[in-house]
Amino acid sequence: MFKSFINKHQLTEDFIYVAKANFVPLAEKIMGQRQSQSKGPFFVGINGCQGSGKSTLSEFLHDYIRHNSQLNVIVLSLDDFYFSQQTRLELAANIHPLLKTRGVPGTHDTKHIQQVFSQLKQADSNIVLPRFNKATGNPYPSDEWPEAIQPVDIVIFEGWCWGVQAQSEEQLVEPVNSLEKQFDTDANWRTYVNHKLLNDYQPLYAQIDFWVLLKAPSFNSVYQWRLEQEQKLLLSAQGDNRSGIMSEQQVLQFIQYYQRLTEHCLATLPASCDVVFHLNNDRKIEKIVSK
Repeated sequence: MFKSFINKHQLTEDFIYVAKANFVPLAEKIMGQRQSQSKGPFFVGINGCQGSGKSTLSEFLHDYIRHNSQLNVIVLSLDDFYFSQQTRLELAANIHPLLKTRGVPGTHDTKHIQQVFSQLKQADSNIVLPRFNKATGNPYPSDEWPEAIQPVDIVIFEGWCWGVQAQSEEQLVEPVNSLEKQFDTDANWRTYVNHKLLNDYQPLYAQIDFWVLLKAPSFNSVYQWRLEQEQKLLLSAQGDNRSGIMSEQQVLQFIQYYQRLTEHCLATLPASCDVVFHLNNDRKIEKIVSK
């Protein structure tokens, strides 16, 4: 299983040792908690800033649990619930121009997330799971979405801001970077994002049973990690599918949309997570804190 996983995800051999030392115990803990639960899916939330490895961790947990148990497990990503370009253009026109760019709370279809959660809990019929194409900036056609076979025992839901709480009004006053200073002078954008967090995202968090955080050393690591993601997209995309892939300068601009909540998350989320993996600048695990 380990060899096939690193080949599939183009990882180095070192990943085997990292996974056995850190991720296998996490998977075993999740399986144990699910098996002690009487019924219904066990929801696992995974937070990590861009490029931290949360997608790889999620897929490893999925493969390991399926390989070592009879539990039915699926992976969902917050990214797969992004609104289409057309909807984001409407948000930009009606609310604030910065909402044209996907990323922050308010650019996801939270009603669809709740619908999927409810269907998974009811387990009365198979459901299709949305998938978003980052290379084009739009969801894949719905007839290409995968189907989840019910009942599902474990749901792994990962996202860069998944679990982060809304900020206070005082925290919204000062801009955190040049993007906010230049394009959000009246704080309307960040106030709207914060309102969405409080009213649309936090009710969803209450349905998560177990939280995991991949904690970056600081926001300074995000640029390099995000750049690596774009380079991987470039290698895998072809033709028109390359249209949404960003240059180095575009990445530098893009991550400013994420800075406020990433820094807020790094400062506040560790205290509420069940397992925290502390990463260094090379994304290697330096410390694990578990409840």
